[in-house]
Amino acid sequence: MQRLIFKIADRDEFERAMAGGRYDGAAIDIADGFIHFSTAAQARETADRHFAGREGLLLVAVDEAALGAAIKYEPSRGGDLFPHLFAPLERNAVVWAVPLPIGSDGRHVFPDVVR
Repeated sequence: MQRLIFKIADRDEFERAMAGGRYDGAAIDIADGFIHFSTAAQARETADRHFAGREGLLLVAVDEAALGAAIKYEPSRGGDLFPHLFAPLERNAVVWAVPLPIGSDGRHVFPDVVR
């Protein structure tokens, strides 16, 4: 069974990067030295904390197994373990990417696969 992890990314930035075959991350990822990801259980809180009210975003689903040893789970928010990628995200690891619109309640609307 494929295990998905998720990246919330600026649509234009991510699409430009994928046209070149890989995504090196947003400015915060580059500054931190790894690309931040969330599990399905963490993605909504990540959106609320770090992307509240921001439009033009994508939710990117990535096949964790395709990342190999470059993916590591490390403690972050409240000691919860978050997936961090210590390499560029290659296009072949991306399973899908969908827009992450803002709903009438002001929060981002996630697909059902993210609970």
